[in-house]
This record gives sequence, C-alpha cells and structure tokens, in this order.
Amino acid sequence: MQFEDLNINAPLLNALDDLGYLYPTPIQEKAFPAIMSGRDLVGVAQTGTGKTFAYLLPILRQHTYSEQREPRVLIVVPTRELVLQVVSEIEKLAKYMTVRVVGVYGGTNIKTQGQLVYNGVDILVATPGRLVDLTMHGLLRLKSIQKLVIDEVDEMLNLGFRPQLLTFMEILPQRRQNLMFSATLTQDVEQLIAEFFHDPQKIEIAPHGTPLEQIIQKGYYVPNFTTKANLLEYLLKTDPDMNKVLVFVDSKRGADRLLELIDNSFPELIGVIHSNKSQNYRINSLRQFESGKHRILIATDVAARGLDISDITHVVNFDTPTVPGDYIHRIGRTGRADKPGVAITFINEAEEIYQETIELLMNKRIPMEEISPEVVISPLFSDEEKPKLFDKNYLQPASIRQSKGAFHEKKEKNKKINLGGPAKRPAKAGKRKKFRSGNY
Repeated sequence: MQFEDLNINAPLLNALDDLGYLYPTPIQEKAFPAIMSGRDLVGVAQTGTGKTFAYLLPILRQHTYSEQREPRVLIVVPTRELVLQVVSEIEKLAKYMTVRVVGVYGGTNIKTQGQLVYNGVDILVATPGRLVDLTMHGLLRLKSIQKLVIDEVDEMLNLGFRPQLLTFMEILPQRRQNLMFSATLTQDVEQLIAEFFHDPQKIEIAPHGTPLEQIIQKGYYVPNFTTKANLLEYLLKTDPDMNKVLVFVDSKRGADRLLELIDNSFPELIGVIHSNKSQNYRINSLRQFESGKHRILIATDVAARGLDISDITHVVNFDTPTVPGDYIHRIGRTGRADKPGVAITFINEAEEIYQETIELLMNKRIPMEEISPEVVISPLFSDEEKPKLFDKNYLQPASIRQSKGAFHEKKEKNKKINLGGPAKRPAKAGKRKKFRSGNY
C-alpha cells in the first residue's frame, strides 16, 4: 500500500512527496482509518516505526480552517526535545496547509509562551508540566479540545508526570477523541486507559521486546568506567563506519565525565545533552549532530524516547540500562527507515543481571565480543563501581571476625551483684545512718 491509497488529500500527499515518503509503515496504515472514524485508539509499536506520523496524518487530514484562539488539538509529550520535533514534523506535513501550531515546554519564559497561545493556535504540543502551568495561570483554555494525543505515556509516568496528566485530563471536555501511542503498555498505562478512554481500539504492531531486525547487536564485558571510555575511544578510532554515534550514559555526571575523558581525541566532534544543560545548548547539540557537524552525541535517557535523528549508524549503551524496555528504546534510535544499524553494549560485572533481563525480554542473546589487546584495562574504579563494604571489620581475617555467639562469659567488672539503692545496702561499721527531715 502507498500513501495515495489511503484517504489522504492533495496537500498532505504533496508534502509527503517532498519528504520522499511513498509507503506507510504498518502502524500508520492501521491507525489512519481508526483515527478517521473518531474512535479512541491505543497504538503500540516499537520505537522507530513512525508513530508520530501515524497520528499526525489523520489529524491534519481532518483539519479545517478556523480563526478561534483556543486549540482544538492537544498533543502531550514527555520532553522539550520531543515537543520541538513534533512541531517540526507538523510544519513539514502542513507545508501546503494553513495550520497554526505552537510548542510549549518548561525552562523558558511562561509569559512569552502564553502570548503565543493567546495569539491563536490550532494544534498545541506541550509537556505536562508547562501545560498545567499555563492553564493554572489563566493563559490557556482547554474548553475547545476535540482531540487529545498522549505520546510516550509510559515515559511520562516514569518521569513522575502522573499528577499533571490527571490534572489536565480532568478539565478537558468530556466529548473528545483520545489517542495514545507508545512502545510499552505498563500496568499504570492500562489504568490510565481504563479511567479516561472510552472503548478504545488497540493496535499492536509488534510485541514489546522485539528489536528491529535490521539492528546488529553486540556486547563487551568491560570492568569499569575508565576502561569503557578507553574501549569507546578505540572503537571510534578504528571503525570507519562509526560516523554518527549516539552514546547513552545513565547519569548526567557520567555524561560529563565521559566527555572529559575522550574530548581531546575528538575535538569539536562531540555534543552532550542532559537535563542540566540549557535549552539552547541542548537544541544546538541536537542540530549539530543531526547535520553531521558532530560525529558523537553523549546523552542520558532524555533522548531515548521519540527523537527521530536520521542516519544514526551506531548506538552505544555505555551503561547497560537497568530497565529492559529502555534497551529497546535506546537501540531503536538506529536501524530506522529500513537502514541497517549497530547497537553496542558495555557490561560490567554488576550490570550482568541487567543483561540477563534484557535477553529474557527479547528472547534473544546479545552476542559478546572480545576486547582488543590494544585497549588499556584500567585498575581504577569509580565510587559507584567499588564494592559496598558494610562490615567495619572486613580487613580482619575471617577466623577473627566470626561471631562468638549470643551468650558468652561476662567480664569481671560486670559480675557485681546489684544490692539495690543506698537504703537497702548494709551500713558500714562505725557509721550511723542519717535521715533528713521530711523523710517521714
């Protein structure tokens, strides 16, 4: 099936043609008629299968010109980066249409964004926190919302946005179409669906945990952070195919530390994004990586969901993800649009348990590779990698540290007999017992 076989109008077809898209993905093909029918819908598909276009195409197909100020379509996503990406996708698809789209997110002036909304908007793309803030400040009214889209809802719940989700969903009009797209359906997500959706149609393209077939997976057993940095540097220097590499690190501190270790080897070729970086810095890092100016992008999981960065050749899990589903989302950044990709995972001893849960989820083992002898194995362990020693006497020989049991011989000073208070003790010879007045 091609896009022209769907009920898509000429403006959208022309925009798709400009983008070079001819064939819808399975989630796009199945979601289009369901959304056009007006039913609530829950779409489950792997990262990288085109979920964003799956809901944007029918929404834009049903769009009609209006001059009212209040938005009629609300799209809620978990991160600022995803807001910018969805707005960009709408602008591309609506190239030959008149559509007012505004993106709002935290970290910027709320009055400026409030003014943009007040000027009039058809489609509002928002993070949950800023959406609630604008509503509570009286800068945004949601009474005209006809369609609600919640994208990557499981990630929102993981980030602690449940209160904000419940807050704005309570004030939305009762008569609306609810659309939810995600790669996972957790118990919390199912509860949200049961509470706010009306008889939704569920479309599940691939069971969660099935990695995209065109992604080559491999792993290395690496003892510590410094050796991981040495191995990453070696791979980047020796593999010419690693020309657009996304590196996932599990903490902001780890991302900055990794940059310090390898930056000198790749000057002006590395970008970093995490929540401590300013919004402008993060946007510039993404743009430079997207354009190819930066060869390497170091990121925390803020970039694991939804970001559609084209032509990523390799994803490196510098830290093995603790949640199996996050592994699927991470490696889904490569191998997109029917192009091959490579996912490399570094695994230390403590992370082997995470490897097992990932392989159990995928029902597939991660092939392991040998580290080249040219890679320097560091003896240094970070504070997080050092063993946690709770026994204060751990330096003593085991025979000395063995317990003596709950009962043991008392020391001599503890063998004294309690004779009671002074009044009960026998008086010493030559002394008379004295009584103070008031004792009787």
